[in-house]
Amino acid sequence: MERVLVTGGAGFVGANFVHHLVGRTTADVTVLDKLTYAASEASLAGLPPDRVRLVVGDVADQTAVDPLVASHDAVVHFAAESHNDNSLTDPGPFVHTNLIGTFTLLEAVRKHDKRLHHVSTDEVYGDLELDDPKRFTEDTPYNPSSPYSASKAGSDHLVRAWVRSFGVRATVSNCSNNYGPWQHVEKFIPRQITNVIDGIRPKLYGSGENVRDWIHADDHSSAVLAILERGRVGETYLIGADGEKNNLEVVRLILKLMGRPEDDFDHVNDRVGHDLRYAIESGKLRQELGWQPQFRDFESGLADTIRWYREHEDWWRPHKDRTEAAYALKGQ
Repeated sequence: MERVLVTGGAGFVGANFVHHLVGRTTADVTVLDKLTYAASEASLAGLPPDRVRLVVGDVADQTAVDPLVASHDAVVHFAAESHNDNSLTDPGPFVHTNLIGTFTLLEAVRKHDKRLHHVSTDEVYGDLELDDPKRFTEDTPYNPSSPYSASKAGSDHLVRAWVRSFGVRATVSNCSNNYGPWQHVEKFIPRQITNVIDGIRPKLYGSGENVRDWIHADDHSSAVLAILERGRVGETYLIGADGEKNNLEVVRLILKLMGRPEDDFDHVNDRVGHDLRYAIESGKLRQELGWQPQFRDFESGLADTIRWYREHEDWWRPHKDRTEAAYALKGQ
Protein backbone atom coordinates (compact mmCIF):
# COMPACT_ATOMS: atom_id res chain seq x y z
CA MET A 1 0.00 0.00 0.00
CA GLU A 2 1.91 3.00 -1.28
CA ARG A 3 -0.87 5.55 -0.80
CA VAL A 4 -3.12 5.57 2.27
CA LEU A 5 -6.07 7.87 2.91
CA VAL A 6 -6.72 8.52 6.61
CA THR A 7 -10.05 10.13 7.44
CA GLY A 8 -10.07 12.09 10.68
CA GLY A 9 -6.28 12.05 10.64
CA ALA A 10 -5.97 15.42 12.40
CA GLY A 11 -7.96 14.23 15.42
CA PHE A 12 -6.54 12.44 18.44
CA VAL A 13 -6.35 8.75 17.46
CA GLY A 14 -6.11 9.57 13.75
CA ALA A 15 -3.10 11.85 14.19
CA ASN A 16 -1.35 9.26 16.33
CA PHE A 17 -1.93 6.71 13.57
CA VAL A 18 -0.56 9.04 10.89
CA HIS A 19 2.63 9.58 12.92
CA HIS A 20 2.88 5.81 13.46
CA LEU A 21 2.28 5.00 9.79
CA VAL A 22 4.87 7.50 8.55
CA GLY A 23 7.43 6.27 11.06
CA ARG A 24 7.02 2.58 10.27
CA THR A 25 6.19 2.37 6.56
CA THR A 26 7.14 4.10 3.32
CA ALA A 27 3.52 4.96 2.48
CA ASP A 28 2.45 8.42 1.38
CA VAL A 29 -0.50 9.63 3.45
CA THR A 30 -3.41 11.93 2.70
CA VAL A 31 -5.41 13.15 5.68
CA LEU A 32 -9.05 14.09 5.10
CA ASP A 33 -10.31 16.06 8.08
CA LYS A 34 -13.07 18.58 8.66
CA LEU A 35 -10.91 20.30 11.33
CA THR A 36 -13.69 20.56 13.89
CA TYR A 37 -12.85 21.87 17.37
CA ALA A 38 -11.39 18.46 18.36
CA ALA A 39 -8.93 18.29 15.43
CA SER A 40 -5.87 20.37 14.74
CA GLU A 41 -3.45 20.84 11.89
CA ALA A 42 -0.83 21.28 14.62
CA SER A 43 -1.23 17.57 15.47
CA LEU A 44 0.47 16.79 12.15
CA ALA A 45 3.35 19.22 12.66
CA GLY A 46 6.81 17.84 12.01
CA LEU A 47 5.72 15.18 9.54
CA PRO A 48 7.51 15.21 6.16
CA PRO A 49 5.54 17.40 3.73
CA ASP A 50 6.57 15.23 0.79
CA ARG A 51 4.77 12.25 2.36
CA VAL A 52 1.84 13.79 4.25
CA ARG A 53 -0.77 16.21 2.93
CA LEU A 54 -3.91 17.55 4.57
CA VAL A 55 -7.19 17.95 2.70
CA VAL A 56 -9.79 19.91 4.66
CA GLY A 57 -13.17 18.40 3.95
CA ASP A 58 -16.18 16.50 5.24
CA VAL A 59 -16.20 12.70 5.06
CA ALA A 60 -19.92 12.93 4.30
CA ASP A 61 -19.24 15.04 1.17
CA GLN A 62 -19.26 12.68 -1.80
CA THR A 63 -17.58 15.22 -4.10
CA ALA A 64 -14.61 15.42 -1.75
CA VAL A 65 -14.43 11.74 -0.83
CA ASP A 66 -14.78 10.02 -4.20
CA PRO A 67 -11.66 11.36 -5.97
CA LEU A 68 -9.54 10.86 -2.86
CA VAL A 69 -10.58 7.22 -2.51
CA ALA A 70 -9.99 6.67 -6.22
CA SER A 71 -6.37 7.86 -5.98
CA HIS A 72 -5.35 5.79 -2.93
CA ASP A 73 -4.66 2.11 -2.30
CA ALA A 74 -6.33 1.88 1.12
CA VAL A 75 -8.51 3.91 3.46
CA VAL A 76 -8.34 3.97 7.25
CA HIS A 77 -11.52 5.51 8.63
CA PHE A 78 -11.04 7.35 11.94
CA ALA A 79 -13.33 10.32 11.23
CA ALA A 80 -16.03 10.47 13.91
CA GLU A 81 -17.77 12.65 16.41
CA SER A 82 -16.84 10.95 19.66
CA HIS A 83 -17.72 12.96 22.79
CA ASN A 84 -20.53 11.32 24.76
CA ASP A 85 -21.56 14.50 26.57
CA ASN A 86 -21.83 16.40 23.30
CA SER A 87 -23.97 13.65 21.78
CA LEU A 88 -26.47 14.09 24.60
CA THR A 89 -26.64 17.83 23.95
CA ASP A 90 -26.85 17.63 20.14
CA PRO A 91 -26.99 14.21 18.46
CA GLY A 92 -27.19 15.65 14.93
CA PRO A 93 -23.46 15.90 14.15
CA PHE A 94 -22.99 12.30 15.34
CA VAL A 95 -25.58 10.99 12.89
CA HIS A 96 -24.10 13.11 10.09
CA THR A 97 -20.45 12.16 10.51
CA ASN A 98 -20.64 8.67 11.96
CA LEU A 99 -23.48 7.33 9.82
CA ILE A 100 -23.73 9.46 6.67
CA GLY A 101 -19.96 9.84 6.56
CA THR A 102 -19.37 6.10 6.79
CA PHE A 103 -22.04 5.44 4.14
CA THR A 104 -20.39 7.97 1.81
CA LEU A 105 -17.00 6.36 2.29
CA LEU A 106 -18.37 2.85 1.77
CA GLU A 107 -19.94 3.84 -1.52
CA ALA A 108 -16.62 5.27 -2.70
CA VAL A 109 -14.53 2.21 -1.74
CA ARG A 110 -17.21 0.01 -3.31
CA LYS A 111 -17.08 1.98 -6.56
CA HIS A 112 -13.27 1.98 -6.77
CA ASP A 113 -12.62 -1.44 -5.12
CA LYS A 114 -10.32 -0.13 -2.39
CA ARG A 115 -9.28 -1.71 0.89
CA LEU A 116 -11.00 -0.16 3.94
CA HIS A 117 -10.36 -0.42 7.64
CA HIS A 118 -13.10 1.02 9.86
CA VAL A 119 -12.11 2.15 13.35
CA SER A 120 -14.79 1.86 16.03
CA THR A 121 -15.26 1.74 19.79
CA ASP A 122 -16.06 -0.75 22.52
CA GLU A 123 -18.92 1.53 23.58
CA VAL A 124 -21.13 -0.13 20.95
CA TYR A 125 -21.43 -3.07 23.35
CA GLY A 126 -22.92 -0.99 26.16
CA ASP A 127 -21.39 -1.68 29.55
CA LEU A 128 -20.65 -4.44 32.03
CA GLU A 129 -21.39 -4.68 35.73
CA LEU A 130 -18.51 -3.64 37.96
CA ASP A 131 -18.27 -7.10 39.52
CA ASP A 132 -18.76 -9.01 36.24
CA PRO A 133 -15.63 -10.99 35.24
CA LYS A 134 -16.68 -11.02 31.57
CA ARG A 135 -15.04 -8.94 28.85
CA PHE A 136 -16.29 -7.85 25.45
CA THR A 137 -15.47 -10.19 22.59
CA GLU A 138 -16.12 -10.07 18.85
CA ASP A 139 -19.35 -11.99 19.53
CA THR A 140 -20.76 -9.69 22.24
CA PRO A 141 -24.22 -8.36 21.23
CA TYR A 142 -24.46 -4.64 20.54
CA ASN A 143 -26.18 -2.57 23.24
CA PRO A 144 -25.26 1.13 22.77
CA SER A 145 -26.40 3.56 25.46
CA SER A 146 -25.82 7.06 24.00
CA PRO A 147 -26.34 8.81 20.66
CA TYR A 148 -22.56 8.60 20.16
CA SER A 149 -22.29 4.85 20.72
CA ALA A 150 -25.52 4.21 18.78
CA SER A 151 -24.17 6.08 15.76
CA LYS A 152 -20.91 4.13 15.92
CA ALA A 153 -22.85 0.87 16.22
CA GLY A 154 -24.79 1.83 13.12
CA SER A 155 -21.59 2.59 11.22
CA ASP A 156 -20.18 -0.83 12.14
CA HIS A 157 -23.31 -2.51 10.81
CA LEU A 158 -23.09 -0.54 7.58
CA VAL A 159 -19.53 -1.75 7.01
CA ARG A 160 -20.47 -5.37 7.60
CA ALA A 161 -23.49 -5.07 5.31
CA TRP A 162 -21.35 -3.62 2.49
CA VAL A 163 -18.86 -6.47 2.93
CA ARG A 164 -21.59 -9.09 2.68
CA SER A 165 -23.84 -7.41 0.11
CA PHE A 166 -21.28 -5.85 -2.21
CA GLY A 167 -17.97 -7.60 -1.51
CA VAL A 168 -16.27 -4.50 -0.10
CA ARG A 169 -12.80 -5.39 1.19
CA ALA A 170 -13.15 -4.10 4.74
CA THR A 171 -12.20 -4.92 8.30
CA VAL A 172 -13.54 -3.46 11.57
CA SER A 173 -11.85 -2.85 14.90
CA ASN A 174 -13.43 -1.92 18.22
CA CYS A 175 -11.00 -0.39 20.67
CA SER A 176 -11.05 0.46 24.35
CA ASN A 177 -10.40 3.96 25.72
CA ASN A 178 -7.33 5.64 24.25
CA TYR A 179 -4.95 8.01 26.02
CA GLY A 180 -1.73 9.65 24.89
CA PRO A 181 -0.44 12.65 22.89
CA TRP A 182 -2.67 15.01 20.91
CA GLN A 183 -5.86 14.27 22.86
CA HIS A 184 -8.18 17.25 23.30
CA VAL A 185 -8.29 18.67 26.84
CA GLU A 186 -12.04 18.01 27.09
CA LYS A 187 -11.28 14.30 27.55
CA PHE A 188 -10.84 12.74 30.98
CA ILE A 189 -7.09 12.09 31.23
CA PRO A 190 -5.75 15.23 29.48
CA ARG A 191 -8.27 17.38 31.34
CA GLN A 192 -6.98 16.18 34.70
CA ILE A 193 -3.32 16.46 33.66
CA THR A 194 -3.73 20.02 32.39
CA ASN A 195 -5.76 20.98 35.46
CA VAL A 196 -2.89 19.89 37.68
CA ILE A 197 -0.40 21.80 35.51
CA ASP A 198 -2.60 24.89 36.01
CA GLY A 199 -2.89 24.35 39.76
CA ILE A 200 -6.57 23.35 39.51
CA ARG A 201 -7.93 20.37 41.42
CA PRO A 202 -8.94 17.49 39.07
CA LYS A 203 -12.64 16.76 38.63
CA LEU A 204 -14.14 13.29 39.10
CA TYR A 205 -17.60 12.21 37.93
CA GLY A 206 -19.64 10.81 40.83
CA SER A 207 -17.83 8.32 43.04
CA GLY A 208 -15.27 7.45 40.36
CA GLU A 209 -16.11 3.74 40.37
CA ASN A 210 -16.70 3.56 36.59
CA VAL A 211 -14.09 1.36 34.93
CA ARG A 212 -12.40 1.94 31.58
CA ASP A 213 -9.97 -0.36 29.77
CA TRP A 214 -7.14 2.02 28.84
CA ILE A 215 -4.78 1.67 25.88
CA HIS A 216 -2.02 4.04 24.77
CA ALA A 217 -2.79 5.58 21.37
CA ASP A 218 0.49 4.31 19.93
CA ASP A 219 -0.54 0.74 20.81
CA HIS A 220 -3.90 1.33 19.13
CA SER A 221 -2.03 2.58 16.07
CA SER A 222 0.20 -0.48 15.86
CA ALA A 223 -2.86 -2.73 16.14
CA VAL A 224 -4.69 -0.89 13.34
CA LEU A 225 -1.62 -1.15 11.11
CA ALA A 226 -1.39 -4.89 11.80
CA ILE A 227 -5.06 -5.32 10.84
CA LEU A 228 -4.65 -3.21 7.72
CA GLU A 229 -1.64 -5.26 6.59
CA ARG A 230 -2.57 -8.77 7.76
CA GLY A 231 -6.22 -8.79 8.89
CA ARG A 232 -8.73 -11.04 7.15
CA VAL A 233 -11.28 -9.17 5.04
CA GLY A 234 -14.72 -9.18 6.65
CA GLU A 235 -13.36 -9.81 10.14
CA THR A 236 -13.71 -7.76 13.32
CA TYR A 237 -10.84 -7.42 15.78
CA LEU A 238 -11.07 -6.08 19.33
CA ILE A 239 -8.12 -3.95 20.45
CA GLY A 240 -7.22 -3.74 24.14
CA ALA A 241 -4.17 -3.73 26.39
CA ASP A 242 -5.53 -5.17 29.66
CA GLY A 243 -5.63 -1.67 31.16
CA GLU A 244 -8.74 -1.78 33.36
CA LYS A 245 -8.75 1.05 35.91
CA ASN A 246 -11.58 2.86 37.58
CA ASN A 247 -11.68 6.63 37.24
CA LEU A 248 -10.75 7.17 40.88
CA GLU A 249 -7.59 5.11 40.42
CA VAL A 250 -6.66 7.11 37.33
CA VAL A 251 -7.08 10.47 39.07
CA ARG A 252 -5.06 9.33 42.07
CA LEU A 253 -2.29 8.01 39.83
CA ILE A 254 -2.14 11.28 37.87
CA LEU A 255 -1.83 13.21 41.13
CA LYS A 256 0.85 10.84 42.42
CA LEU A 257 2.90 11.03 39.22
CA MET A 258 2.63 14.83 39.22
CA GLY A 259 3.73 15.16 42.85
CA ARG A 260 0.36 16.07 44.38
CA PRO A 261 -1.57 14.44 47.26
CA GLU A 262 -3.70 11.60 45.92
CA ASP A 263 -6.88 13.02 47.49
CA ASP A 264 -6.44 16.50 45.97
CA PHE A 265 -9.48 16.34 43.66
CA ASP A 266 -13.17 17.34 43.61
CA HIS A 267 -16.25 15.24 42.95
CA VAL A 268 -18.71 16.64 40.39
CA ASN A 269 -22.16 15.59 39.15
CA ASP A 270 -22.11 12.26 37.36
CA ARG A 271 -22.80 12.12 33.63
CA VAL A 272 -26.26 11.05 32.47
CA GLY A 273 -26.26 7.38 31.43
CA HIS A 274 -22.63 6.95 32.49
CA ASP A 275 -21.58 3.40 31.48
CA LEU A 276 -20.25 1.36 34.38
CA ARG A 277 -17.43 -0.74 32.95
CA TYR A 278 -15.72 -1.55 29.67
CA ALA A 279 -13.31 -4.44 29.26
CA ILE A 280 -11.78 -5.85 26.06
CA GLU A 281 -10.73 -9.42 25.29
CA SER A 282 -8.15 -8.99 22.50
CA GLY A 283 -7.05 -12.61 22.16
CA LYS A 284 -8.12 -12.92 18.51
CA LEU A 285 -5.94 -9.96 17.49
CA ARG A 286 -2.94 -11.25 19.44
CA GLN A 287 -3.21 -14.85 18.29
CA GLU A 288 -4.06 -14.28 14.62
CA LEU A 289 -1.84 -11.29 13.91
CA GLY A 290 0.84 -11.59 16.58
CA TRP A 291 0.14 -8.12 17.99
CA GLN A 292 1.27 -7.08 21.47
CA PRO A 293 1.02 -3.68 23.19
CA GLN A 294 4.20 -1.77 23.97
CA PHE A 295 2.75 -0.06 27.05
CA ARG A 296 1.72 -3.10 29.06
CA ASP A 297 2.04 -1.11 32.30
CA PHE A 298 -0.59 1.65 32.52
CA GLU A 299 1.52 3.70 34.93
CA SER A 300 4.43 3.94 32.48
CA GLY A 301 2.09 4.91 29.65
CA LEU A 302 0.44 7.54 31.83
CA ALA A 303 3.84 8.95 32.87
CA ASP A 304 4.76 9.20 29.18
CA THR A 305 1.49 11.06 28.50
CA ILE A 306 2.00 13.48 31.40
CA ARG A 307 5.48 14.26 30.08
CA TRP A 308 4.05 14.99 26.62
CA TYR A 309 1.47 17.47 27.97
CA ARG A 310 4.11 19.20 30.08
CA GLU A 311 6.32 19.60 27.00
CA HIS A 312 3.56 20.64 24.56
CA GLU A 313 1.66 23.34 26.37
CA ASP A 314 1.62 25.38 23.15
CA TRP A 315 -0.54 22.65 21.59
CA TRP A 316 -3.26 22.39 24.26
CA ARG A 317 -3.24 25.84 25.86
CA PRO A 318 -5.43 27.56 23.20
CA HIS A 319 -8.31 25.17 23.99
CA LYS A 320 -8.12 25.02 27.78
CA ASP A 321 -10.07 28.07 28.97
CA ARG A 322 -12.97 27.50 26.58
CA THR A 323 -13.19 23.83 27.59
CA GLU A 324 -13.27 24.58 31.30
CA ALA A 325 -15.89 27.29 30.79
CA ALA A 326 -18.13 24.78 29.01
CA TYR A 327 -17.75 22.25 31.82
CA ALA A 328 -18.43 24.95 34.45
CA LEU A 329 -21.80 25.70 32.85
CA LYS A 330 -22.75 22.06 33.42
CA GLY A 331 -21.44 22.02 36.99
CA GLN A 332 -18.62 19.67 36.03
